[in-house]
Amino acid sequence: MSTENLPQSPEQPSRKPRVAVVFGGRSSEHGISVVTAGAVLKAIDRTKYDVLPIGITQDGRWALTADEPERMAIIDRRQPSVDLLAESGEGGVILPVDPASREVVYSEPGSVPKALGEVDVVFPVLHGPYGEDGTLQGLLELSGVPYVGSGVLASAVGQDKEYMKRVFTSFGLKVGPYLVIRPREWQQDEPAARKKIVDFAGEHGWPLFVKPARAGSSIGITKVDDLSGLDEAIAEAQRHDPKILVEAALRGREIECGVLEFEDGPRASAPAEIPSPDAHAYYDFEAKYIDSTPGIVPAPLTPEETAEVQRLAVDAFEAASCEGLVRADFFLTEDGEFVINEINTMPGFTPISMYPQMWQASGVSYPELVDRLVQAALRRSTGLR
Repeated sequence: MSTENLPQSPEQPSRKPRVAVVFGGRSSEHGISVVTAGAVLKAIDRTKYDVLPIGITQDGRWALTADEPERMAIIDRRQPSVDLLAESGEGGVILPVDPASREVVYSEPGSVPKALGEVDVVFPVLHGPYGEDGTLQGLLELSGVPYVGSGVLASAVGQDKEYMKRVFTSFGLKVGPYLVIRPREWQQDEPAARKKIVDFAGEHGWPLFVKPARAGSSIGITKVDDLSGLDEAIAEAQRHDPKILVEAALRGREIECGVLEFEDGPRASAPAEIPSPDAHAYYDFEAKYIDSTPGIVPAPLTPEETAEVQRLAVDAFEAASCEGLVRADFFLTEDGEFVINEINTMPGFTPISMYPQMWQASGVSYPELVDRLVQAALRRSTGLR
């Protein structure tokens, strides 16, 4: 029987994919996450995507925020916060707990919950613990909502510098000398733990870098030139993480390389070099985000050195089972060897950050970078993959 003359149902207009940009969070990198979100909100193609900004306050409340990127900037050296952007001081955004539904709900005390519609993909631009470390990724996996960036394991490995180095070593990537002091060691025998660090300095020399093991943006890091500064450096690192990492100083050039997931797999960007900032002991938080110390893009390397660092960056991406994006940081030592320092699974992503700058130099603009990350997330499912 022909169906040509039967009445046809009108076609439903296809809606644009809805992207929830989630930012802020409980870590010490809260402010930079807000700055990153502002840049993403400004760059994302509104003709292609619907956008829902969701901020997480420093006490962990998921807040509905204004879609006003211009308010998410560092002004007079002051960082923005979700609390200043939240539309309400009490309301909260609730993700779906049923993988069959992607409906997001907004609830305020004493009011009927309000449906905000379905979310097709989450773009989490959180840095540090409670966001970049696999915790948020696990929540999104349980909710069945696709998301930009690495999964639970790779995010956790990328956040914990100890296990990151262990993974890299097992895959044949060279790392520098390091020492870990766990919370229990410090609590049970503080003099013995301190002696381990002093012995490490005796073996590898001063200066040392004392770091929180699970933090980023160079927050909580101290360059220690001698024994007199050690206790203060340990206390500063422990303010951010009870587990600390101690690294020997490596003499050489700081080289970074971005990795981005394309349809045919991960590719490396043009590398960048981080010159020693004149006003800072090293490339710390102030140099990165407040004084905006410029990197050199592309890095002045030989073609062979460029190819080698790009290969190693992709190797690090694959070793940690990363997805979406990674910034890989290396030292090019005086004997010409690349030593990997760390990866960031959600690197600094403001327009002045090195990751977007490296891809800009590689022919991928900031808006295209945002679009490629969202498209890569939409191609993936949640769950085992």
